[in-house]
Order: sequence, then C-alpha cells, then structure tokens
Amino acid sequence: MHLPRPPRRRSATWAAAAFTATALAAGVMPAAAADTPSPAVSAKIDSSLRSAVAKGGDATFFIVLKDKADLSGAEKQRTHAKKATTAYKELRAHADDSQAPLRSFLDKRKVGHKDYWIANTIQVTGDRALVDELAGRSDVASIVKKRTFKLDDIETSRKNVTTSRPTSAGPDAAADGGDTPEWGITDIKADQVWDQYDDRGEGIVVASVDSGVQYDHPDLVANYRGNNGDGTFTNDYNFYDPTGTCATSTTPCDNAGHGTHTMGTMVAKNGLGVAPNAKWIAAKGCATDQLCADDDLLAAGQWILAPTDHNGQNPRPDLAPNIVNNSWGGGDTAFYQDIVEAWNSAGIFEAFAAGNDGDGSTCSTTAAPGAQAPTYGVGAYDANGRIASFSGFGPSPVDGSAKPNIAAPGVDVPSTWPGSQYNTISGTSMATPHVAGAVALLWSAAPSLIGKIDETREILDEGARDVDDTHCGGTAGRNNVWGEGKLDILASIDKAPHTAATVTGKVTDKATGAALNNITVKATDAAGSVRTVTTTADGTYRLPLAPGTYTFAFSGYGYANGSATGVTLAAQQSFTQDAALAAVASHKVSGTVLDVTGKALPGAKVELNGTPLDAVTTDAQGKYAFAKVSEGSYTLTVKPAAPVLCNGVHNDTATVGSADLTKNVQLPHRTDNSGNSCAPATYSWIAGSKKVALSGDEDSAPVALPFPVKLYGVPYSSASVTTDGLVNFLSSRVGDYGNTALPTTGVNGVKGIVAPLWDDLILDKKSSVQTATTGTKGSRRFAVVWNNAAYANGTSGRATFEAVFDEATGAVTLQYQSVADKGAGATVGIANQSGTDALQYSYNQPVIGAGTAVRFTQGAK
Repeated sequence: MHLPRPPRRRSATWAAAAFTATALAAGVMPAAAADTPSPAVSAKIDSSLRSAVAKGGDATFFIVLKDKADLSGAEKQRTHAKKATTAYKELRAHADDSQAPLRSFLDKRKVGHKDYWIANTIQVTGDRALVDELAGRSDVASIVKKRTFKLDDIETSRKNVTTSRPTSAGPDAAADGGDTPEWGITDIKADQVWDQYDDRGEGIVVASVDSGVQYDHPDLVANYRGNNGDGTFTNDYNFYDPTGTCATSTTPCDNAGHGTHTMGTMVAKNGLGVAPNAKWIAAKGCATDQLCADDDLLAAGQWILAPTDHNGQNPRPDLAPNIVNNSWGGGDTAFYQDIVEAWNSAGIFEAFAAGNDGDGSTCSTTAAPGAQAPTYGVGAYDANGRIASFSGFGPSPVDGSAKPNIAAPGVDVPSTWPGSQYNTISGTSMATPHVAGAVALLWSAAPSLIGKIDETREILDEGARDVDDTHCGGTAGRNNVWGEGKLDILASIDKAPHTAATVTGKVTDKATGAALNNITVKATDAAGSVRTVTTTADGTYRLPLAPGTYTFAFSGYGYANGSATGVTLAAQQSFTQDAALAAVASHKVSGTVLDVTGKALPGAKVELNGTPLDAVTTDAQGKYAFAKVSEGSYTLTVKPAAPVLCNGVHNDTATVGSADLTKNVQLPHRTDNSGNSCAPATYSWIAGSKKVALSGDEDSAPVALPFPVKLYGVPYSSASVTTDGLVNFLSSRVGDYGNTALPTTGVNGVKGIVAPLWDDLILDKKSSVQTATTGTKGSRRFAVVWNNAAYANGTSGRATFEAVFDEATGAVTLQYQSVADKGAGATVGIANQSGTDALQYSYNQPVIGAGTAVRFTQGAK
C-alpha cells in the first residue's frame, strides 16, 4: 500500500526593488523592518534565499501561497478527459482568485512576475527588503529560492553510443536485431505479458518530463502521438519546450540524450521498450543534463495536465497523457509535490527516480521529488538481481516516508539515443521508465483501472517480488532498500480485474481489399471516454475496452471516414470490428496569400496539415497551389517568411469537396500571448520639445508621464529612458547595450520595456533625447524622441526615432525618421514585466526605413 498523501504545499517567486517612498506615500507599511523581520516572518524564508540576498543582491525566488485548490471534484469524475479538465479548471480558477491581491501588490511596486496555477506560486526577482515584506504577508506560506536540478552524473557518464542496437539479451538478440527483448524487459516479465495477454500498451499515452526526445528515431517515430501516419507531424499538444533550447520550438529535440533513452525504455520498438504499442508525448523540462530549472519544471508540469500549442497557449486538458515519467531530481523540490497531487487528481500516474546518491549501504539517500511521500519512487537493480550501488535508500530524508516504493532494472540498460543511435547507461532514471511502461501494459490490459492511482499502486505493490533487506528499516515485504520489491508486471496484471473486452479488426480499401496502414481507430463510450489506436502495416488493430456501448470511428488520409455505432461489449468478450473504407477523389487547392496590409506576400509557407503533402511556398504574386488533394477536411496553415514583422500565422479549415478549392488568405495581425497585436501605422511625427538629461553611453534618466501609461495591463506614472533606445518601466537597466531577441528571461533579462530601437547607441554633442505632449486631456499623446543617436560600434550614420503613447487607446506607436542601418543590429518590440511574453517586430533585421511607423495595440487586461 502506498502511504497517505501529506497536505499540499504551494510556492512562488518574484523580483523587484526595495519597499519605496511611493509605497509609504500610499499608506502601505511593511510588516516588519527590513533588517529585523519577526521570527515568524523569517521562518517563511528559505535559508538559501536568505543567504543569497543578505549582502544586498537580487535573487530569483518563488512565493508560495497558503491557499490551495480543492481537487476532490476531479477525482470523482469517471473519464480521463473529464478528470483532467475538471482539475485544470479548478486549479486555474483558484490561482486567478487567490493570487489576485499578490499580483496587484507586485504590479504597484513595478515587480515583474510569472504566475503558475498548478502549484499556486508566483516567480519574481528581488532583494532582501522585498523578500522580507512578502514574507510578512498573511497569504504567503513560504518563499523559496529558485533551484536547479540535474540528470545524475552516473547516468550520463557511462556512454556506449552505437549506431546499431546494443544488447544485453544474448547473442541471438544481437544477431536478429528484432523483437528479442532486453534483460530489463524479460526481468519484469513484460515479454510474457506480450505473449500471454497479447498486450503491448495499446490505447495508452505515456509522457516524460526530461531532456526532450528525438521524435523521429526509427524505434520511436511510429509511437509518437504527433505522427500523422502520412509522413507529416503535428507537434502542438504533443511536444513542449519551455526551456527554449530546441532550435525551433515547434520541433521536438533532445540535446542531452537522456530523454530519448528513458522514452525508449517505455515504448521503443524492437525489444527495447516495455509497452511498444503505447503512444508517447514529451515536455522538455531540462535544458541540459545539468540544468533542470524550477520554472521550466513548473511549466512542464502544467503542460502535462493541460497540453498546449508550442507557444504555451490554448490548453487542452482532454489531451493529457495517462502516465508521466520523471527521471530527474536532487535537492528540495518544495512545490513539486503539489504538481504530483494535481496529476494524481487528474488520473495521471507518475513515476519518479529515487535518486543516484546511494553508496550501497547508507540509509536516507533518496532524493526529491522521488523521496517525497506523494510520489511513486523507483530504485534500481542489476541483471544479477543485486541492488545498484548508486540506488537511493530510505527512509526519505525529506519527510521520513518509506522509500523507494518499488525497484526495477536500472544497470546497463540499452535504449534509444539521439542521432538514431543507441546507448547503454545506468541509473534510477533507467529503472523508472520500466515502471511507467509497466503501468501502460497494466492499464491497456485492465482499462477499468485507467486513472485510478491508488488501486494501480496497490496492484503494482502486490505483484512485486519481495527482497529481504531490512538494514535501513522495514520488513522483508516492504523495506527501505527495495520498497515493495522487484517489479513484476505479469504478476500484477494477473491480479488485475479481467473484465475487459478485446476488440480486434482489419481496415481495408473497399474497392481493392488492400490492407490500410496508419488508419486511426477511435472508440468512444457513452460517458465520452476515448481510446485510440492506429492500424499496423497489415491493416490490423487491437484494443482492450471496458464493458459498455461504443461508437467506433475510422479515419485516414485519402479515404472517407467510416463508423460503427451502438457496439455493445460484454466483459471478457472477444469482438471483431472490421472496416472497409472507400477511397476519395483528389482536387486542386490553390489561392493567394496577402499580408496584413492587403498586399501579395511572396515566400510564405503554406501547409495542409492532415495530408502527406509537402508544404509549398507562395510565388512573387503571393500565389500557391497543391495539385492533388484528397477530399476531406484539413488545417490550412500559412506562415510568413522572416522577417515576419506584423504578419501573423493563419490557421483555418480547408474542406475539399467534389471540386477544386480556391482558398485565398490574408494574414492576421501578429499577437503575443497577452493579446497585444501590431500593425503598420500612418507616419505622423511628433517633434520633441522638452529635453531629457541624458547623454553619453550606457546612461538612463527618469521621465514623468503626463497620464497613466499601461504596459501589459499595469499602469505607470513614470519610466526610465536609456541611451540604448529603451523605455523601461521597471528599472533604469543601465548596461543593456547588448540587445537580445524578445522575450528574454533570467535575473539580468530586460523586462517591462518598450524598445523602439534597442541597440548600442551613444548620445554625443550632436544627439539629444526629448519628450513632448500633444492634444487635450483624455486624448493626449506623449512622445519620447531620440535625435541623431550615434552607434557605439562605429556604424556610419545616425538614428532619429520615437515612441508615442496614446492616452485614449493605450496604444504605443514606434516611428522612425531615419535609421542608418535600417535596424540591422536592433531589437524592436515590447516585453512584459516578467520577460515571459513579448511582441517582437524585428530582431537584427534591416526592415526599418525612413517613415516607418508600427502601432502596438494592447489587449492585455
């Protein structure tokens, strides 16, 4: 039996300056003097954070709120999708409500912040005075310094990378390279589950929070949920990279290898994976093998519960995975147990590595999060049945709970590796995906258990083979070295409720009888629960289902959809549901692409997602064409070529009927995640009239604003203007001569800015910065004007430009009288107060000419 879950905890972080005279003038008093906080206040502050800010410096930290969401409603839901959706809505609504006073507090003090809902925490950067003041708030439970974790050294140092599959299953496996299972697969008896139950994880989706995955690895590509089966891939909702490491955030990557290896142990083909017919998705929570940052892990944790597109928008909790593997850890993960609780309430089974800090004898060497009571922690053993020398032992040093929960193969484990290669490495990280894959087998064979976390843990525990080692406490049946013992998924499935009906069938071409590969088969029951599989090369499929009445849907490119309704399945029934699909005709799809101004847009990329057709590019007249497209409905996506300027991405449905289709497109205005948009504007220069005391290199000066100016929904009465072409609403930010792309995060990131021309500029005797206010109250315009700014790198020519703020609309217009290099070395755009969202017009692109005007319309609340 697993241990009871402790109460949830919450954490948060924020950054800013000390408590200022502005706050005092507003009548807000600190809870205690900054240098003498009360013992109760001090107790809320993480000791490492206290040390980090002790000498006057800033640090990034999380503010953990006391209040917590009630997730009992999610646990009562019947289907996986409803559990995840209910949990997401409750968590999101509760965070918005309980965080509102704190967000307002931070906004008034010009403190940039990033808000999370899965752990009810806020991330900021600030100094000791801010930390103390926050700790004095009654709604704050604790304040925790931002930490980083890593993928353990023992795992990443024992590399044996090969281009052909390594083996530990004997000479026959090396010779045939086929489905002969590796030692870990046979040790947990997954191969016997394949044979005796004809079960390879069909209809189950597993996920990982790791270093990413090589999505097109030959042993993984068929199982990737984003594989459309026609040579194309849909990565939105199937892969997420909050670290920004992947070269393109829309394409899965793995720069460390670890995530590809763990995913291979879960689902890879050819005898490497435990559940080779389960689908997989992934969140890249670790930027490198040495860097898994708190904020990236939080973002990844949120995405697992409610997958989003690659921008982190438009969440779909109904697409949450069934299982998530976590092979990382170390240190104290104060808020991660809240994420585990949220996953559990949504019916998502989590498995965590117990850690590689063991020495073969010392107790209490497990590492968080695997050492925390709410998690299912996994230890490691070798092919000879001996506990691994590095495997962490309990009791938990975090909360004293019995750990690990179970042990699995984790020494010299062969699996997939980036570059379509293979590698044999060791660690509790290698043991954990054996457990995650085993749960996929269990839930596929016994679908009545899907989403039932407590019952699933019990069955895993009951099936485990006991190992008597009590030197760290416990009993022969449950101790702090082996947990419940060695994973035995055959025994667990034998003990599971065998009520499932098994549906098999073959999908063929109606006219020719030919088998159809990669046809999606979707079974939906009366409660709305959905299970999905795809047909294999011979057109067959297999899907275990709980007893009930189902509707079957069959779909694939080039064929009309098929269905079967009112299919009633009894317990343990074997049922055959074949389908013969009719091929459909093909027609031409063509059109013209226009930019936001209505002009023809050459060089735009046009995709028909859901087809195997390659993308096409618009010609000089903005025209595109697909010669033959099968009848059906697809997503037409149009992406402007760089520089994108204010052209957004167009997504629309293209339904190809019984004739050629003409689909003309005008691109929308590009927007950021907060609803701000940009568009070309009519040039209307405002000359400066009042000089700002600003000159030289790397200087800044404050300016008073004649009316409240909002940036991302936060009003300001003053701002700083810099020599480097920035209006900064949070601080002077002197030293920002090195422009970057937007958004940019981190302690030294530029945040809360309007950047009309962020470059390394110098104001000499020929230069000046001025302000001017025009219009009457209610319709005033305020301009900050840079006149004849020189370039620090010696670029010939000068730049005259301005930022104009509109009182009536809240819009910001950037205008350019002259720019010597057309902005080839500059950043132009706006960014929010935490550096997490921005609308970038250009970055180091020569796209600004004399008379250019760009208007940013703010949609942030």
